[in-house]
Amino acid sequence: MCRNIRTLHNFEPPATNDEVTAAALQYVRKISGTAKPSAANQAAFDEAVAAVAHATAHLLDHLTTSAPPKNREVERERAIVRSRARFGTA
Repeated sequence: MCRNIRTLHNFEPPATNDEVTAAALQYVRKISGTAKPSAANQAAFDEAVAAVAHATAHLLDHLTTSAPPKNREVERERAIVRSRARFGTA
């Protein structure tokens, strides 16, 4: 999976449409192998992003959990700590 795609489920506040679309764009870029499609492929690329975003939003709307919602700031700090442990500091 793309490293730039982040977990969107079970956060307070819930994931925004922009976050869902950004994840869909990263996914389509990864599987298509291109960050910017040619003019001939732009419509198919945009259609795929919209379809993936729609499916993602549908999934997020229908998932259930008994776990308490996660805090974005706490999760961001945890990711920083993991990154420093893995790669060291600059």
